[in-house]
Amino acid sequence: MPRTESAEPVEERIQDIDLSTEMQGSFLEYAYSVIYSRALPDARDGLKPVQRRILYQMAEMGLRPERGHVKSARVVGEVMGKLHPHGDSAIYDALVRLSQDFALRVPLVDGHGNFGSLDDGPAASRYTEARLAPASLALTENLDEDVVDFVPNYDGQFQQPSVLPAAFPNLLVNGASGIAVGMATNMAPHNLIEVVAAAIHLLENPDATLDELMEFVPGPDFPSGGIIMGLDGIKDAYSNGRGAFKVRGKVSVESIGPRRTGIIVTELPYMVGPERLIEKIRDAVQAKKLQGISDVNDLTDRQHGLRVAIGIKTGFDPNAVLEQLYRLTPLEDSFNINNVALVEGQPRTLGLKEMLSVYVGHRLEVITRRSRYRLARREERLHLVEGLLVAILDIDEVIQVIRSSDDSEQARSRLRAVFDLSEAQAEYILELRLRRLTKFSRVELETERDALLAEIAQLRELLGSDMLLRAQVAKELDAAAEAYGTPRRTLLMNGKPVAPRRAKPGEADLQIADAPTVLALSTTGRAVRVDLAEGQELSRPARRSKHDAILSTMTTTVRGEAGAITTTGRLLRFSPVDLPSVPGTSVQLAAGTPLRDYLGITARSEKVLALVDLSSEVPVALGTAQGTVKRIVPSTLPVRPEIEVISLKPGDAVVGAAVAADDAEMVFVTTDAQLLHFAASAVRPQGAAAGGMAGIKLSSGAAVLFFGATPATEDVTVATVSGAEGVIPGTDAGRAKISVFTEFPAKGRGTGGVRAHSFLRGEDRLTVAWVGAAPAYAVGTDGAVRKLPETPAKRDASGQLIDGVIGSIGRPVI
Repeated sequence: MPRTESAEPVEERIQDIDLSTEMQGSFLEYAYSVIYSRALPDARDGLKPVQRRILYQMAEMGLRPERGHVKSARVVGEVMGKLHPHGDSAIYDALVRLSQDFALRVPLVDGHGNFGSLDDGPAASRYTEARLAPASLALTENLDEDVVDFVPNYDGQFQQPSVLPAAFPNLLVNGASGIAVGMATNMAPHNLIEVVAAAIHLLENPDATLDELMEFVPGPDFPSGGIIMGLDGIKDAYSNGRGAFKVRGKVSVESIGPRRTGIIVTELPYMVGPERLIEKIRDAVQAKKLQGISDVNDLTDRQHGLRVAIGIKTGFDPNAVLEQLYRLTPLEDSFNINNVALVEGQPRTLGLKEMLSVYVGHRLEVITRRSRYRLARREERLHLVEGLLVAILDIDEVIQVIRSSDDSEQARSRLRAVFDLSEAQAEYILELRLRRLTKFSRVELETERDALLAEIAQLRELLGSDMLLRAQVAKELDAAAEAYGTPRRTLLMNGKPVAPRRAKPGEADLQIADAPTVLALSTTGRAVRVDLAEGQELSRPARRSKHDAILSTMTTTVRGEAGAITTTGRLLRFSPVDLPSVPGTSVQLAAGTPLRDYLGITARSEKVLALVDLSSEVPVALGTAQGTVKRIVPSTLPVRPEIEVISLKPGDAVVGAAVAADDAEMVFVTTDAQLLHFAASAVRPQGAAAGGMAGIKLSSGAAVLFFGATPATEDVTVATVSGAEGVIPGTDAGRAKISVFTEFPAKGRGTGGVRAHSFLRGEDRLTVAWVGAAPAYAVGTDGAVRKLPETPAKRDASGQLIDGVIGSIGRPVI
């Protein structure tokens, strides 16, 4: 068909606009949108808009922790369609991060399926499922009680909260990261319990200083753990909002085979994955920048968590290799803090006190608004209840008024006139069901009225007192910390990171020098080498850690020889060159390796009891479970890798070994609570093939629980723990007692000794005993510290209840 021309020409509208002005205006609008609506978190709830919308919409969908998971794609669709007018990939990425326990200290979404790892991305949203995590309930609670303002969504069809109530300081707890226009934020996660304690202190002391707050929040707490080296950068960040510090992975030097040492990595710096670490190590080895490494294996699994084994070549110092790893690989990484968040819609750089102050102010406003809402609702309900009580008192007349009225409007007016009711009360009575017109309903209403009056009085008192309001905020913060808080994972070291990398590290720098060293064996069987500088002495560790109760020590050289006496009566020669080492300023046996694995002991029942200096002329004493005692001189033993140092009777085993000079006291403690001590000079030294002599006389059914030797001049403590033979091990802590050794009279060798512990009903044996230089130090079967009674008791007392099962007792320091 031929095209017809319009009768009226179209009027052109062309407007000249200055390009620079238009570009400036458009860029400012774009920058404002990115800063306010995308990249920066709100300082009150610590959430970006997309995160807030995800949590709110999931709460609206009823995806509570006790309900089932739903497809992540469904959540993304609901958020995108109703609240967040952006791409689904951005929403799903935010949802994934909210669920990752390696990214957030307290995850807010409970994900089901592959939500990714540090080295791999997540599966598509159609394959994964999600629901709210328990901690999210604390962020979204009370939204229906007018605690925050609601604003329209992008098209005005729905309402969304401008901020969440946030029952805990999410900004500090989970941190944040984002890049806006002309600014960026990178905030470290912290421990919930510590942050809540600081917030409560600020509530109670508004003028608190930064140093006071740092007593509660000493530093970040990453979900991946690690060790923060140096606290100066942290204090800078807490003071002015910006700072930097180094984070190291947590490592230990352990035996990974018979006489083969390795570095075991169990924690990495924040957001560093094992594959990235292994790749950097291999690159450095191939480039010949890193020496002394034989192999690297990723042994990470779901049961044991992160575990990367780095094999060390024989003769190389693991500590020197570890220093190279810190310099050349992400085993040590930097974290730069830049605390930028929105405060009243404006981006600000915040210190620790400012962040806590903004949050505390937010919670005070939330509790105030919630209390006002609840007060109004309860006053409204009380008004209706009072009207209903008036009607029930004269229900016959109420019914007559309603029946004689022409319509509901007339009935409402007559009720108000006759009974002096408000319009709301009259309307409520008209809608009343007949089943409420009973004597029982009247009792219920009177009970409800009294409860409402009490609640209204409490709410008015709360709103009228700033002190009570702050106490309520503190109470709810305590509840959140109790419900969702976990122990600190990241260690804080007030030291400095390694020095800058040298230009050409030579191989000789990694070789182990033959220097003086002290070998330490813990009561849990872990051994460590404590290297000393010339003239240096061991010092007490700054704080006690797991596995640091010491059973035996000896002094030797790094490339020298030592002996280990086992429960089967064997003495095994070994060199400590490949044992894990720590500096002499800190005895940390938790970094040690199981000595039985280092020596290649395969029998489960055979344990290492003591370390022996093979060149010493001072005798070593051994005591057995059947009461035999023997002394040997180490320097007279034949030079063989393995020596039988006592001939044991069938069923017997060595229970203890210790250096015993002639002026020392030998001590036996039996399972039936008998203690015998006598002079070591009463036992003459014998050869390796001898079977020893009678040490203590045992009663029927008893066995030796502890044997040792102690100088008579030392302040000696006796520690005993009672229990019952029929109880499952580890289920009953029993009773513990500390006594002074001088209260126990000496008896002759071969006698029965004296009572060391009185049993109460249900107790029939000692489970743990130890005699040695004070103080005694106890650890549990899990390696955790256990408290012993502080006040010494009589030698035959019954002891005190303890807080946990004690597995062993030893010395706290060398």
